[in-house]
Amino acid sequence: MIKQVRIALRNCGRINPESIEEYINARGYEALILSLFEKKPEDVIKIITDSGLRGRGGGGFPTGLKWAAAAKEKSDEKFVICNADEGDPGAFMDRAVLEGDPFSVLEAMTIAGYCIGANKGIIYIRAEYPLAIERLKFAIEKAEEYGFLGKNILGSNFSFDIELKYGAGAFVCGEETALIKSIEGKRGEPVVKPPYPAQKGLWGKPTIVNNVETFANICPIIINGPEWFRKIGTQKSPGTKVFALAGKINKVGLIEIPMGTTLREVIYEIGGGIKNNKEFKAVQTGGPSGGCITKENIDTPIDYDNLLAIGSMMGSGGMIVMDEDDCMVNFAKFFLEFIIDESCGKCTPCRVGNKRLHELLEQITTGKAEDNIIPRIEMLCNTIKKASLCGLGQTSPNPVLSTLRYFRDEYEEHIKDKKCRSRVCKSLLRYQIVPEKCNGCTRCARNCPVQCISGKPKEPHVINQDECIKCGVCYTHCKFDAIIVS
Repeated sequence: MIKQVRIALRNCGRINPESIEEYINARGYEALILSLFEKKPEDVIKIITDSGLRGRGGGGFPTGLKWAAAAKEKSDEKFVICNADEGDPGAFMDRAVLEGDPFSVLEAMTIAGYCIGANKGIIYIRAEYPLAIERLKFAIEKAEEYGFLGKNILGSNFSFDIELKYGAGAFVCGEETALIKSIEGKRGEPVVKPPYPAQKGLWGKPTIVNNVETFANICPIIINGPEWFRKIGTQKSPGTKVFALAGKINKVGLIEIPMGTTLREVIYEIGGGIKNNKEFKAVQTGGPSGGCITKENIDTPIDYDNLLAIGSMMGSGGMIVMDEDDCMVNFAKFFLEFIIDESCGKCTPCRVGNKRLHELLEQITTGKAEDNIIPRIEMLCNTIKKASLCGLGQTSPNPVLSTLRYFRDEYEEHIKDKKCRSRVCKSLLRYQIVPEKCNGCTRCARNCPVQCISGKPKEPHVINQDECIKCGVCYTHCKFDAIIVS
C-alpha cells in the first residue's frame, strides 16, 4: 500500500472541528504567532515562495508570486478571498477541509492578510454546503473570542476580519474574476486580464484569490519550513495533492498523495483496482476542463506539467476512473452538456460554439453523422479554445480533443459503422432474435411497447428494425437468451 501524506487533510477526522482548543493543541495558530511576532511580511512571502507551493485550484500558479504581486501594490485597502466555490462534478476536496478543519483556513487567510497588507478576508462558499457554512461561522466566532481575528490580533498592530459570501452554484464563479464580480453583487462573468486581481480586484483594490486547499497548506509550511515541503513531491510541483477518487473503482473517496505518484499506484494500490475486475480504460482528471489519461500513460507521475504534456490537467483534483464499458464519445458529450449549462454566456465562442459542438457529438451518438465530421469538430474545438474569454471556455473542448486523441477509433466506429462497442449510445444498438434459440413463447412480442416484434406461437420471432425504439424491454423479458444486442 502506498502511504498517503496528509498535509491539507492533516486534521480532518483527527480533531473536533468545532473545538478551537483541539485545534490549538494540534499546533493551531502557531504559524500565525510566528508570522506576526517573529517575521516581517516579506519574510513570510519568501517562505511560501521558496516552498514552491502552487495554487491547488487548477491553474497551478505559484502562490508566493501571487502574494508578492499584491504586497507590492500601493492601496488604502486590500482583500484576501478564499475560493470555496467547488463546482467540478464529483469533487468534494474543499468541502472536506472546511467541514473537518475550518480553523486552518481562517488562520492561513489571516497570515495572507498580514503579508499583503489586507484587513479584510472573504470566503466565497457555495450555499449547497450547509455544514461547512455552519462550522465556518462557529470557527469565526471562536477565533474572534480568542483574539485570533478582529482588532489588534493577539495584541499586535494587525487587524483582520473574515466574512462569508454565498454562491448560487454557478460553475463559472470558480474563475477568480467572475467570483469577484459575484461578490460585488454583479452577474458572475469573467473579465479580461490584465489587470490581474492582485493589481485590481474586488472593488478595484488589490486582491489575492486562493482556493481552500491552497490555504490549508500554508500553516504547515511556515511551521516546518520550505525545505520540509520541497522534500515531498517533485522538483517543479512540491507537496501533496488531494484528489476525489470516483467512478469504476473499488475504493472511492478522498486521497492525499505526494506529487509524482503514478496513476497506476493511485488506481491499483490506493484505489484497490477496477470494479468487477474490468479492464481499465481511462481516467478523467481536471473535471470538465480536463482530459483523459489512458493505460499507455498510466505510469506517468502526477504533477502539473506531466498532466499537461499528455493532454490533461490537474484541475481542482477530480479523478474519475472509467472501464471497458464506458463510451468515450458519450463521456465527452456529458462534460460538454455540463459546460453548456454552466457557461455565463458572455462570449460567443463559448456560448454558441459549445452548443454547435454538442450538436455534432449528438449526430455521432445517434448515427446521423457524416464522414467528414471529425475535421469539423477539431476546427470548432480549436476556435473555441483560442477565442473564448476565460479559462472555462478556453478549456471546454479539452474532453473532446482528449478523447479524439486517444480514442479516435471509437469515433470512427460510431460514424462509419454506426456501432457503439460499449453499448451506451442507445440509438446505435441493434436488438436481434437468434432463430435457433427462440421457441416462440411470444413473451417479447407481448411486452414490446411499439409492437414491432412479429411471429407465430412456437415459431421464431423477428424484430422490425425500422420500428424498434431500442428500449430493451424484449431483451429483459426473454428467458431463453434468444435476443442479442450488437
